[in-house]
Amino acid sequence: MSTETATHPLTGKALLQKVKELSNLPRRERAKACGYYTVTKNSQTRVNLTDFYDALLAARGIPLSPEGPKDGRGREPTYRVSVHKNGQIVIGATYTEAMGLKPGDEFEIKLGYKHIHLIQLDSDKSRDDNLDDEDDE
Repeated sequence: MSTETATHPLTGKALLQKVKELSNLPRRERAKACGYYTVTKNSQTRVNLTDFYDALLAARGIPLSPEGPKDGRGREPTYRVSVHKNGQIVIGATYTEAMGLKPGDEFEIKLGYKHIHLIQLDSDKSRDDNLDDEDDE
């Protein structure tokens, strides 16, 4: 069945933000609102959940195919790290580049049972908070 209408689905940070805003909607409605649907010649709307989930995984930096690009040094990046002797965990440039992070970007750390959540702080808000802290001194 051919389609009449092609959509321009959201990707990357825009997709993650939209999904967060629409967290109260059912998954099919979220996928449709993010542009993951087609309209058939019979005017039927078909939601593309597989493409939606693939885009979400890609936006979060989770590779789907093992044939993905290497980091240029002959090794493929892995999502496995270990704690160094000094107690630090290093994520690595491959991941920070994939996420578009820049020096100075800030994160909130939330500890869970056997896991850590890193939540990127809004850069404008962080700068405003830092300015407020300087005013308090």
